[in-house]
Amino acid sequence: EVYSIAELLRRQRGGAAVVLGALSPRTRNAQVALYQSGDVDFIVATDAIGMGLNLDVDHVAFSATRKFDGQNHRNLTPSELSQIAGRAGRHMNDGTFGVTGAADPLDSDTIERLETHNFESVRTLQWRNRDLDFRTLEGLRHSLREMPNLQRLVRARAADDVVALETVCADRDLAAKVIAPAAVARLWEVCQIPDYRKISGQSHAELVSTIFGYLIGPDEHIPEDWFAKQVSLADRVDGDLDTLSNRIAHIRTWTFVSNRSSWLKDPEHWQGKTREIEDRLSDALHEQLTQRFVDQRTSALMKGMRDKDELHADIAADGAINVENHFVGRLKGFLFQLDPGAEGIQGKATRTAASQVLARELSMRARRVAAAQPDALSLNRRGRVLWREEEIGQLEATDDPLKPSVSILADEYISAPDREKVQARLEAWVAQTIADKLKPLVEISNAEDVTGLAKGIAFRMRENLGVLRREVVAEEIKSLDQNARSQLRKYGVRFGAFNIYFPILLKPAAAELVLTLWALKNASTHGMSSDALPEAPRAGLTSFAPDPACPEPFYRAYGYHVCGPRAVRLDMLERLADLIRPLLAWRSTNGSMPPKGATGDGGFTVIPEMMSLLGCSPDELGGVLKALGFRLDRRPIKQPAPAAIAAAEGEVVASTASEAEQPAIPADAAAPETVSASEASAATAPVPDAAPAVASETPAEAAPESAPPTAAPEAAAPEPTGATAAPAEAEIKYEDVWRPRRHQRTDRRPERRDNRNNRQRGGDRSAQSAPSAQPEATAAQPPTTADSGVAATEPATQAKPQRRDDRRPQGKDRTPDRGRDREHRRGGGGGQGDRHRREDRRKAEVHTAAPPRRGGIDPDSPFAALGALREELAKRSKESGA
Repeated sequence: EVYSIAELLRRQRGGAAVVLGALSPRTRNAQVALYQSGDVDFIVATDAIGMGLNLDVDHVAFSATRKFDGQNHRNLTPSELSQIAGRAGRHMNDGTFGVTGAADPLDSDTIERLETHNFESVRTLQWRNRDLDFRTLEGLRHSLREMPNLQRLVRARAADDVVALETVCADRDLAAKVIAPAAVARLWEVCQIPDYRKISGQSHAELVSTIFGYLIGPDEHIPEDWFAKQVSLADRVDGDLDTLSNRIAHIRTWTFVSNRSSWLKDPEHWQGKTREIEDRLSDALHEQLTQRFVDQRTSALMKGMRDKDELHADIAADGAINVENHFVGRLKGFLFQLDPGAEGIQGKATRTAASQVLARELSMRARRVAAAQPDALSLNRRGRVLWREEEIGQLEATDDPLKPSVSILADEYISAPDREKVQARLEAWVAQTIADKLKPLVEISNAEDVTGLAKGIAFRMRENLGVLRREVVAEEIKSLDQNARSQLRKYGVRFGAFNIYFPILLKPAAAELVLTLWALKNASTHGMSSDALPEAPRAGLTSFAPDPACPEPFYRAYGYHVCGPRAVRLDMLERLADLIRPLLAWRSTNGSMPPKGATGDGGFTVIPEMMSLLGCSPDELGGVLKALGFRLDRRPIKQPAPAAIAAAEGEVVASTASEAEQPAIPADAAAPETVSASEASAATAPVPDAAPAVASETPAEAAPESAPPTAAPEAAAPEPTGATAAPAEAEIKYEDVWRPRRHQRTDRRPERRDNRNNRQRGGDRSAQSAPSAQPEATAAQPPTTADSGVAATEPATQAKPQRRDDRRPQGKDRTPDRGRDREHRRGGGGGQGDRHRREDRRKAEVHTAAPPRRGGIDPDSPFAALGALREELAKRSKESGA
């Protein structure tokens, strides 16, 4: 309990001295000197303070009025209470006394008796016989039990020496050796060793028996080696308070033994040795008590405030504030951080002392911030404005994401004029930083030449901090004319296949600022805290694996588009679309060599350039493509015959010269406006989440409509025989072909579907009345080219329509022969599978994963560019006669 009270006083009042009865005299005197010197204003003690200590005490507070006297717990008598309370005001003034909050209040009668010194007279005295009989052991014991012969005397209770004697006499072997009177006197002398250790009565009796055994032995002295070993066990100054107190109790025992000159051969040596060890342990215990229960800093401050009118305080270059050479806190920016160890009155004292230098230093810092250059300030991801790497301001979200408010992080020590100067400088710096790093976004928001729908797009880009999903504003984009598009492109807007964004905002500095502004307004909406944002992607990454627990808008604000297993930077995603687009559009013409990865049937295969662009594995790239709206087909790889390979090589060599004479056609020759390839083809590129679920990827999946049949031509070929028989069929290999995902069109006009159904029904009726010889003509159509996916050239003997009367019959005149003939020209084989596919096409119209379009082709769509390109190619072919 003494330690707990002293600890409480240390935290609230700077510390207290501690006086216990178990302390050595040297330690107790040192603690009293600590209190008397004024280093501490309180002393915590047991009832031992009432014995022989005259101190400058003004008030005595009892924390309890009961004690343990060694045998029982009992209440303190009024005389004992008076002896303790009398420490207050002795020789100086009229002191006071009372109780603490944990003690029961003193009753009025006790208080009156203490104040008037009115106590009951002593009626009995304790007595013990001093005429001891040393002739025999039993005679000694009997003399100690003798009763007093006076009425006011009572026999004293058994002391430690009597208890030790009775315990030793229980040992019959030892008692048999105590025969002579000298032995009895020596035993009683050994039993009088004080029990400083307070371990147990039996333990103390064993120590008495051991020492007595040495003294009655042949040498009649305690062995030097045994005594040195016992002394060495206590010769250590490490450990806590209890350990040091226990060692002091042991060494005091050996100090008492060494002062018996007849017990040791060299008593003077051991007297000096044990005294030295006891003093060293006492000093160590005093230091431990002072370190634990006294705060030197608070004590110095309290003493300085008591002795001086003003304390000396200064501030170091790193912001550390020292008062009277004691550290009290640190200045961070415009905030004073009090040392965590300062509490209660100590905190008030340190703040009072530190305020002398804080006002002067804060005024100087405010002037420096007001005149600081832009590069002297910075902004972290938490939205804190930093000056000299210290936080001095905090951004707060407003209705306008590009105009956050600024609040100063300062306490009451800064004056109002200084606060206004810092506020104005921070607001100007934040506005300038946003205008510099997000220049195109700020300019397009304030542009007066952006009108109509373009102005609406600009507003939405401002609200979304410069990034918009194209599918979100698909209808608005289709409604934009070329003038409106040029208004937006003027300020750096790029119309990508998947996103509309500002490429300049993808730079690391701009992306960091965009992410900070996004977090101010949207972090709480997505269950995040602006003070604990996830780590942003490392600058320069083209793609990375996103954290599933992190919301997608977080990565989008940083300039990344989450595509399945990877988050791809927006510009890299457009470059991927630029790689895929020509592969999808390529068709075999005049035997030209296909580009790497093109299949010629509206699909493509993965090429290393795609994985290198994103920095990912093939499996991750497949996940990206699925998320972008592509589906995977697995088709067998056609192995051409050696003769076909040789013929093809010959044709390629023969056509090289003629192809070299053809004029080159630029890729953008038929573009309706000067735009990039990715902008012009935004409509054809698949849009994420715009298509239904991915179809099955098994080899048994039906091939797309544009894929050429491979089994029918092989079945129609004659079987080789004899010496020219083909080798055994090789193992079939498959390749992965990616195609735009198809989905049901829902925006067709009902009347168009009805017209198509009417024409179909008319064709069916005409088929029933057609001659039976027509199917043979269908079988005579030429086969398709297996690897190109387009129909082969018709034979020269086939009649070409030259008159208007030779046109295709309509309605009832249509025949199934011409229908199959038309399928041959498209590349079909006229088989059962072709008929099923034609029936599927009659049931539902399908198209690519691009968003559904109404009102014709989008002028910005690559379909318009492809149509113009085809017309130009046909025109040039006609002029050249090819």
